[in-house]
Amino acid sequence: MITEKPNITYIENLAAGSKDFKQQLIDIMKKEFPQERTVFIHNYKSNKLLDAADNVHKLKHKIGMFGFEDGYQVAVDFENELKGEKNSLYSEFMLILDAIEDFLKTL
Repeated sequence: MITEKPNITYIENLAAGSKDFKQQLIDIMKKEFPQERTVFIHNYKSNKLLDAADNVHKLKHKIGMFGFEDGYQVAVDFENELKGEKNSLYSEFMLILDAIEDFLKTL
């Protein structure tokens, strides 16, 4: 169960008051996140765990950008698990991805 909620505080800080830059970052996230999530799921379900670990590596930075401190650590741990061909954190990782996907729909 995740207790963190996604936010755009990091993006707002990065944009430093520039509404245009903030919107560009949000637009990039709205485009890239669902694509990267889909590729991860495909690789995971195809049992390509090393490829899935690479996908998690990319996704973890976006997870951090959405304010998930604990979620970022879950992603780090899950990436390492996948490299060792384990997957006990899959459900928790998916909850984080689902929360971000739902949040992106509100932006």
